[in-house]
Amino acid sequence: MTRIPSPRGSSDAPLSAEEWLARLLSPDSGVHDSEVFERWRVADPEHAAAYAEAERIHRNAAQLSDDPLLRAAARMARLDTARQRNSRQRRGWLLAVGIAASVLLTIGLVMHGGGATATEQHYANAIGLPQTLRLADGTQLRLDAESAVTVRLDATQREVILEHGRAEFAVAADPQRPFLVRAAGNTIRDIGTVFQVSRDQDGVTVGLLKGKVAVSGRSGNQPWTSELKPAQQLHIDGSGVAGAIAPLDLATAQGWTRGELAFRDRRLDDLLDEMNRYSKTQLRLGDPSLAGLEVSGSFHAGDQDALAKALARGWQLRVVRTAANELTLLPAGTERRL
Repeated sequence: MTRIPSPRGSSDAPLSAEEWLARLLSPDSGVHDSEVFERWRVADPEHAAAYAEAERIHRNAAQLSDDPLLRAAARMARLDTARQRNSRQRRGWLLAVGIAASVLLTIGLVMHGGGATATEQHYANAIGLPQTLRLADGTQLRLDAESAVTVRLDATQREVILEHGRAEFAVAADPQRPFLVRAAGNTIRDIGTVFQVSRDQDGVTVGLLKGKVAVSGRSGNQPWTSELKPAQQLHIDGSGVAGAIAPLDLATAQGWTRGELAFRDRRLDDLLDEMNRYSKTQLRLGDPSLAGLEVSGSFHAGDQDALAKALARGWQLRVVRTAANELTLLPAGTERRL
């Protein structure tokens, strides 16, 4: 079990990725838990990595879903109490909960109502290369680094909530069940497509590779809808205002799903933010004057050493290893090189 201290002031928060997984899968979990979890996840790259690893183990355990011991452990997960938190017995019990939760995560939460059955699954990817998943309806989902989605499937509709990050959807045909992606109050409706959606602090961007999508949202009290054609994209800012439909750079859009990142006249600080999502080795600016340096090129996600060497050769920067997992970029004048 990966045990990482909880945020200061959250004495009742889970202490590890496995405990968080058990908490979020609990029927008592609510909006407050989700908000506290998100603060815990972004507080340290190791938190996100540990949670993603816990989910990976859980998915691999799906084949054991019929094991009666795991079923019993899943029932125990709902009996979590604060008085067990500091005991050795509770630590051992949570290991069983972690195994049980893995089954629940893979097969989804099953809800019955009005004769219909719905499933809900949560997927998250931490620092590292994009991950490819196949949903129960046959849709292929590519989830980028530092990204998370919740998938809800029922008899009448398929819905994905992009919580943060970036994802690509190759949607399986099912005329009886519309496929919707929701991101920050905006809805992307599939019309037989391959499309990408990204969500960050600047808003939501939708890019269409094949087929057609309808994007809808609301700016103030005014609803709007736009349809995209292949090789088009639409950006919606944080207030819900949609910009003009613009061309989509297909090479860039297709590259990240293969772990290749293409940049054209990209500010160096933005480029480093993007590349740092894929590796525990972080690239830093040792001089703020370098932030606006424009960089173009194609780089393999996660290969920080190669990027640093390219910047040193092509942009005459100096590279200093300032920690085991940190490389600092400097202007000319620094003696040490990578």
